[in-house]
Amino acid sequence: MSGLSELGVGGMQSAAAALNSKAEDYVNQPDVELQWAVKAYAHAETYFNLITSVDPSILKLTREDDDIYTKFRQEFPDFKVDVLAEDELKSVKAKEKWRPFCESFKGQTEDYNYGTLVRLDSAKDYSEENSILGLRIQFLAIEISRNREGHNAQLRFTYSKKKAEQKAES
Repeated sequence: MSGLSELGVGGMQSAAAALNSKAEDYVNQPDVELQWAVKAYAHAETYFNLITSVDPSILKLTREDDDIYTKFRQEFPDFKVDVLAEDELKSVKAKEKWRPFCESFKGQTEDYNYGTLVRLDSAKDYSEENSILGLRIQFLAIEISRNREGHNAQLRFTYSKKKAEQKAES
């Protein structure tokens, strides 16, 4: 994922412009897939910087946080958000359960069905081993729950040392 950040501002702007078009306008093209990956990576990096800088319990990710959290816990009362198993999002059975939940936010939550990186283990940073692609509404439901239920609380302290070390090296 570190190669994505090397695209620079111009590359990021090109990606953003292309991503504003409808998905139906594209055929599977490596450039477009890379642009989606760039956008997902930028979102993940921004979000992780946010939750490692402030108390996640006070974050509001959307205007619909309360509704998303309430519906998520009604539909998925026993869903463990601290450490996810990929099949909880990707199996045929899981997709059947997630689909109505996700579609209930169509027209309500902006970009609800955009591809977004989701961390598997809430105690760890985004990495190839700790990330899967999910829908934005899945990301929101999981991360709002992690923030409210305290699973992201320790990150600020764990990663503040790493941030300080990186600043010192720069």
